[in-house]
Amino acid sequence: MFDVTAVLTLIIFALTVLFIMWRPHGINETISTTVGAALILLLGVVPFSDVYRILGIVNGASITILSTIAMSIVLESIGFFRWVAFNLIHNAKGSGGVLYWYVNLLCFLMTLFFNNDGSILITTPIIIQTVTILNLRRNQKMPYLLSGALVATAASAPIGVSNLANLIALKIVGLDLNTYAAMMFVPSMIGIAVITLLLFMYFRKEIPKKIPVFSRTSFPLSLIQEWKHPQNRIRHPLADPPQNQAPDTGYAIDWWMFRVCITIVILVRASFFIFSSLGISIEWIAIIGALLLIAVRWYRKGMGAYDVIKKTPWHILIFAFSIYVIVYGLRNSGLIMLVVEQLRDPVASNHLNASLLMGVFLTVLSNVCNNLPSVMIGTLALTEMGLDMQTLQIAYLANIIGSDIGALITPMGTLATLIWMFILRKNGIIVSWNEYLRITMLVIPIGLIISLLSLYLWTRWLFF
Repeated sequence: MFDVTAVLTLIIFALTVLFIMWRPHGINETISTTVGAALILLLGVVPFSDVYRILGIVNGASITILSTIAMSIVLESIGFFRWVAFNLIHNAKGSGGVLYWYVNLLCFLMTLFFNNDGSILITTPIIIQTVTILNLRRNQKMPYLLSGALVATAASAPIGVSNLANLIALKIVGLDLNTYAAMMFVPSMIGIAVITLLLFMYFRKEIPKKIPVFSRTSFPLSLIQEWKHPQNRIRHPLADPPQNQAPDTGYAIDWWMFRVCITIVILVRASFFIFSSLGISIEWIAIIGALLLIAVRWYRKGMGAYDVIKKTPWHILIFAFSIYVIVYGLRNSGLIMLVVEQLRDPVASNHLNASLLMGVFLTVLSNVCNNLPSVMIGTLALTEMGLDMQTLQIAYLANIIGSDIGALITPMGTLATLIWMFILRKNGIIVSWNEYLRITMLVIPIGLIISLLSLYLWTRWLFF
């Protein structure tokens, strides 16, 4: 039997998740989580001693993600993403199929170099601009838009720094970034490849065989001139996109600054793996990278940090802290122990069970109540099971596959998917839940199971 506190904690958790998904009157999801966390603290379910511990867990991960987003804002302001959109079309050389693979490669790389939510914010406007320039019909746009969103979100699985939840949970299970990548990169990449191929097969009739071919000389002059206009040079994906704009074709790009900024991004990403093994906190590396990009832009263009400060979603710090307070409330009130009691023995029995059971459990939980609180619940549950280190780490990685890949079955599974649908609506492209589910129900479960089986086989080969 639950006591009153446990029941109230469960109600607060359920209502918080509901308001995160519903967002009545467009309220920011941070408001819902902050109210929920405040109620948990007032009930005394989470004492102040736990509050300090939670701050220590979430701050580093949140700062890393915020610094990465700041880097993306700087790159956008120098014309990088407009340049990418133009080159997607130019390098496809008139093939809709080639464009499909280029779009998905772009979405994958953006998540790898930034993060899943940031990748959605960056790539969705690029894809919308691309399919608009090509004047594709609505059914021809969907292969690029949907596959790009699914790949961008799933691509947060291969490395630990591409997802806020991944970064937070890494500390709890004692994994560094290099060990995470060694165990996770291959299994998750297999799953992502399977999903991308299945989507290509599903959309094979909608993907146009031929698309218009544009070069620097044949690109519509009126669109080039509009992009060259100073007021259009600095925009962010969250802003309302101007109508009938073309990607930057190189006319407004400072190529010296462009190369320096890209080099900094690559070095920062590599440094995460090099220095994390030496015990250096990756948030400091991310902060230095963001400051270097801002400094280079200031030196070259005389632009300060105002746009970065204004556009960076600082509320992520509060969101991560408050959602973790609520999940800690579930733990302290004994609700997470129900999960522990049901799953401890089968998960501990062998690595195959650990992979499949935790992956499927996190998939179901994520699609019902979003992946961020779900991966936290799953990770806290694992730490209470008394597992040996190898089983704990495999079960944790299965959690990540379930929360990053399995969560894509429903739109509410990830915040990135909800952001994607919001951006589409702003651009007059409506995707219903039925349309979304009709595709993901066929594709995602297959990719999920293959990823989880690959995780078992790959880690078995690594350990034995």
